[in-house]
Amino acid sequence: MAKQDQHQSGGHKAAKAHGQPTKVDTSLPASRAELLERHTDARRRRNEAPLGSDVHRAAVDEIGRIEIRIAAIERAMTPPKG
Repeated sequence: MAKQDQHQSGGHKAAKAHGQPTKVDTSLPASRAELLERHTDARRRRNEAPLGSDVHRAAVDEIGRIEIRIAAIERAMTPPKG
């Protein structure tokens, strides 16, 4: 299916990082509410950390893992959220 055809038909492919399928971190909570709390905390840590520091990079990584977990939970909802 061509990229243009995907947009016209509403088709969607799972996001990939560097050509690899996205992996859901199932060690994170399965509760959307808990994940949103963690997301808020990780964003705060990222915003307070010096750009490029280990703390900043760790918070950015955690935010990504949390967002992927939230997306997986929302896709599993009936009907899917978003």
